[in-house]
Amino acid sequence: MGKHLPTADPLLRLQASITARDDRLLGWLYDHGVLTTDQIAAALFPSLDFTQRRLRRLTALRAVDRFRPNKADGGSHPYHYVLDQLGYDHVHVQRGLPRGRRDQARRRKQSLTSRPDLPHLLGGNQVFIDLAAHTRTHPDTELVRWQPASAYHEPGTLYREGGDPQIIIAGATGFPRPDGAGVWTEGGRSVPFFLEYDTGGENLQVLIDKVIKYERLYKMSTWAWPVLFHLPSARREANLHHRLAAVPDLTTVIVTTTAELRTALAASPAHQIWQLPGRRGRHCLIDLPYTDAHHDEEYRSRDRPAPDERVA
Repeated sequence: MGKHLPTADPLLRLQASITARDDRLLGWLYDHGVLTTDQIAAALFPSLDFTQRRLRRLTALRAVDRFRPNKADGGSHPYHYVLDQLGYDHVHVQRGLPRGRRDQARRRKQSLTSRPDLPHLLGGNQVFIDLAAHTRTHPDTELVRWQPASAYHEPGTLYREGGDPQIIIAGATGFPRPDGAGVWTEGGRSVPFFLEYDTGGENLQVLIDKVIKYERLYKMSTWAWPVLFHLPSARREANLHHRLAAVPDLTTVIVTTTAELRTALAASPAHQIWQLPGRRGRHCLIDLPYTDAHHDEEYRSRDRPAPDERVA
């Protein structure tokens, strides 16, 4: 009687089957939790049909798992994708991390499916997905960094050499916790930024409190990135600008746009949609001013306009 051949290691089988595009998707799901079919298609694949076929394959390989939340008025949303356990194991190997808990995927899926602010998480992710989608038709652009909110939960991550050590000592209280951060490059230039994604469900004072935290951080730091407030409506934007006008000696670069405006113009976050309080007109993402010597060293730009030229 012949000997049975050993069963191939599932992780090795997965690693032999996935592409560079799959790697990018698994990394995004590891960092950002959940993406919908439509988001994945827009950022990575040539068509929705192609996306669905590939996601079915990755699901069969146990790289990803999925769930479909019900709508309040009946029916269900598109599939929402998260990492399955082998997906976690693969990302850990790729990043040189210790092997995770064997129930890591199950626990995180349970957390995401019951998360009351899931629409907020997906909305914030959508802004970065839209930037990634923009790069597919604009070859001189790139979303070179996309960091999740969790990257800034520890105050030490906000400290730079030369800044006030109280940023570390004081703990997280009193300092911002952005919904995400990124670095956008276009035409040989780059800009780092923080994102605050607003669904309109919070009192405006909550947004003002966030602005004050950024102001506190930047006054104690040697660097300052623009803070992008993505708001649901023009009315919400106007009200926020009115409240910002009452903040004394505001130096933080706060810029706003709205979902209404973006829908009306079919505009990417890279487009000329960002407004600075107290200024007329709107500006492209790449033209927003920032201060960060470390960024300038890492992402050397050509023909970078002076800050007053970029927002004139």
